Amino acid sequence: MPRMRGGAVYAMCFAILMLFWPTAMGVGAKTSVAQTERIQLDATRAEELAATYGTPLYLYDEAAIRARTRALKDAFAWNPGFREYFAVKATPNPSIIRLLAEEGCGCDCATAPELLLAQACGLTRHDMILTSNDTPAADYRLAAELGAVVNFDAADMPAYWEGHVGALPRTVCCRVNPGGTFEAANGIIGTPEDSKFGMTVPQLRETFAYLRDHGVEEFGVHAFLASNTLGGDYYPRLARQLFELVVDLARDLDIQIGFVDLSGGIGIPYDPADADRANDIAAIGQGVRRAYEDVLVPAGMGDVALYAELGRWLLAPAGALLTRVIHEKETYRRYLGVDACSANLMRPQLYGAYHRIDVLGREDEPALATYNVVGGLCENGDQLAQDRPLPETHPSDLLLIHDVGAHGHSMGYNYNGKLRSAEVLLHADGTSELIRRAERVTDYFATLDATEVGRRALALAARWQGSRAADMSEADARGTAAESEGVVVTSIDNGDSKRKL
Repeated sequence: MPRMRGGAVYAMCFAILMLFWPTAMGVGAKTSVAQTERIQLDATRAEELAATYGTPLYLYDEAAIRARTRALKDAFAWNPGFREYFAVKATPNPSIIRLLAEEGCGCDCATAPELLLAQACGLTRHDMILTSNDTPAADYRLAAELGAVVNFDAADMPAYWEGHVGALPRTVCCRVNPGGTFEAANGIIGTPEDSKFGMTVPQLRETFAYLRDHGVEEFGVHAFLASNTLGGDYYPRLARQLFELVVDLARDLDIQIGFVDLSGGIGIPYDPADADRANDIAAIGQGVRRAYEDVLVPAGMGDVALYAELGRWLLAPAGALLTRVIHEKETYRRYLGVDACSANLMRPQLYGAYHRIDVLGREDEPALATYNVVGGLCENGDQLAQDRPLPETHPSDLLLIHDVGAHGHSMGYNYNGKLRSAEVLLHADGTSELIRRAERVTDYFATLDATEVGRRALALAARWQGSRAADMSEADARGTAAESEGVVVTSIDNGDSKRKL
């Protein structure tokens, strides 16, 4: 018989609990979150932020992040072991990670630096999961040192761990890729067989048997089969498929399944045309619960914990990119040249992704003009929007690009010497906090100090940077001071500020 905590008696108690859980716990009456909520920023406030920190500028709404996190927890409150492991790659800023940790989230890490970020934010041991692929030994050694849960991506990884780290940990997770296509109610939403991630089901069985025979006591299963899904169907269908798999594995291999990690994949409607397909997180939670009660509870596995890694759903709507129009031109199309570019927001260039754009101060004007919104890279693909209807817009106008709180700043790069922008957290009390300063030219040249000519370039960059600072306006200088000192700015109108404690 499979080794399962609680067995049939636990399952019966769990089933009884589920009958009364919604009423007893207030499910359905807790935190709600608008599925299309985005940062709300008027032109006056935007100008204050631009004057203080400069543009382009990433903004994150603390209240929205907390509300979305609480809505997710409420949706899965029926599972006592549920936990969100925020995908650090989505927004690798320690201030964001610490905020989420305050809300009870762990961290899903893919590399040693991401593990170190999580550790810096106070997370320990099983607060962290290392879900990586093609993993170097140094990353595994750090995971072992920190006591993080390891999620093996390939069948050869357990032996690799033993050869480079030592004995396998007590708890191990493995990522499965069932292959084929993944279908939802509205058709195919993923093609796992085209993905480099995970191991086949036969490989998973063999790997679990190997792990069992080498001292592992608790097992987890993880799968990521589709990205940015809408309509609410993905998680319940994935959950049912994984629940059926772990029941078979527990029975056939006589192992204890401690958790199922549903990973990410729940998306947001970037394009307003998709708003009617926005995911209702409460309904998704209930869909997963039905699968849990149908499959796991009758099998005596009603104690299996559920994990999620919903970086995009949590953070994307809570972030925006503020950028200023600096040029306009008209040839075969009308172009708005902004001070942001694909180096600041890669998704439109990489995926053809849509991001809503507001022209601040002109929200009530009709969108009668059509523009391509472009950056300054020497690449024609550096276009943040194409053929976008907007109000008449001109240099000095501020644009707010929405839904960039996840996979936005983190995917930035330095092509053409473009420098990555600052990040600012907007607090509910109206204050703003610099949580990452903008890159400087000296940052860009810093790693060239290995050679004489590189050191010369670094010295020239420092001299040029100093001359720019001398020419700054008073507002720009104040913004530089905020960068260097880490202040919380309360109001630019009265110049009042306080040092961050």
